Amino acid sequence: MRLRAAGRTDTGVHATGQVAHVDVPADALPNAYPRAPRVGEPEFLPLVRRLGRFLPTDVRVLDIARAPAAFDARFSALRRHYVYRLSTAPYGVEPQQARYVTAWPRDLDVEAMAAASRDLVGLHDFAAFCRQRENATTIRDLQRFDWSRDGDLITAHVTADAFCWSMVRSLVGALLAVGEHRRPASWCRDLLSATDRSSDFAAAPAHGLTMVGVDYPPDDQLAARILITRDLRTRG
Repeated sequence: MRLRAAGRTDTGVHATGQVAHVDVPADALPNAYPRAPRVGEPEFLPLVRRLGRFLPTDVRVLDIARAPAAFDARFSALRRHYVYRLSTAPYGVEPQQARYVTAWPRDLDVEAMAAASRDLVGLHDFAAFCRQRENATTIRDLQRFDWSRDGDLITAHVTADAFCWSMVRSLVGALLAVGEHRRPASWCRDLLSATDRSSDFAAAPAHGLTMVGVDYPPDDQLAARILITRDLRTRG
């Protein structure tokens, strides 16, 4: 059996909304249960509980359900949602949050970052923000990229139909250069004309990034969505 996930994340990146699917032979299901479900109990609740005892403490399966025949966790997805969190507090990040929030030692101009982010939203070639993979397109539909501030905590919300390798961390890294006034807001828009990964900025640290959700179409549109996703896109 092969497990397929909605998205792969870089080492150190977190996921609270990951979705995965696995094709399980029907005759294998009875052997997976410690007991039969009770009346009114969700079908796979016993298996969820069992996995909770066997998986590493930093991995949890929150729910299990039967998927439609055409479902593919990766290729059926309409969009993925990520959140990136930074703290500009002078003491860094409180210990309870240090695993999920990046400490940033300099203040950031969130309004300038938000303005630059708006220029990147839409269907573009994000080659400047992606680590290259052979025969893979870097054209993506960035549907949301905005910033908010709550005291010292700065949060970016990033949504796209799909992301190429290291794209979210690279987007955030470029915007940090704008937030520190090392680059003008228009610089990010200019990067969209690049054909290779830019060396003018570093990707943001992995641990501040969390995949928080994946959206899928109705069941009767799953097969059509797979065809669209697998089609090699061009910026025509």
